[in-house]
Amino acid sequence: MIKDKVAIITGASSGIGFATALALSKAGAKVAIGARRVDKLEELAKTITENGGEVFYQKLDVTKKSECDNFAKAVLEKWNSIDILVNNAGLMPLSFFKNLKVDEWDQMVDVNIKGVLYSTAAVITHMKEKKSGHIVNLSSVAGRIVFPAGSVYCATKHAVAAFSEGLRQEFSVRSNIRVTSIEPGVVDTELNNTITDESLKGFVENTKKMEALQAVDIANAILFAVDSPSYVNVNEILIRPTTQER
Repeated sequence: MIKDKVAIITGASSGIGFATALALSKAGAKVAIGARRVDKLEELAKTITENGGEVFYQKLDVTKKSECDNFAKAVLEKWNSIDILVNNAGLMPLSFFKNLKVDEWDQMVDVNIKGVLYSTAAVITHMKEKKSGHIVNLSSVAGRIVFPAGSVYCATKHAVAAFSEGLRQEFSVRSNIRVTSIEPGVVDTELNNTITDESLKGFVENTKKMEALQAVDIANAILFAVDSPSYVNVNEILIRPTTQER
């Protein structure tokens, strides 16, 4: 179903974004990968090319609207279409609110919320005009529940979940644009590396002991959603490790 379709993936330099680019490419999609770490993008692009896939990469900071616009423009110039957007770029510097890590709050709001808005804005006019498209937003189990030290992070992921539902109501029926919110539990990625709050060392260690999901598990969930028949709109996928209680 997605063979020869064009997919943009943000935050593609590692983890879920990296795995998703590989999965969609293997399924026959042309993948446009963006992230701040260009050296990692180059490695991914080389792997995709060696496997016979088509790939485009460009440095992308999703907190800058101009870069999101320019990235989408470059993809359209290369392939004349954007069929799928995977809003994957995200940060998770958990901390207790009382520790007032304001810079980290700002980063999460800029990447986890504004980045999703900017990247979606960059493709929505094109998708509306051709009356087709699929937007996949990476929310989290934290977009459903709130936990200590996660108040700001959870707020950003609740926002992504709400935004996804708003997009669905606005565009799915009127413009044939499908919307999916992917909500992972604990995944073995670099996300925990952004936690600087010393009081959360125990939390980080406990998550390392858990048999966490792998990035490829989330990539497969995304592939399921975007590869479903056009009349099927997979709105939400909540996916936790078997051993994760909440």
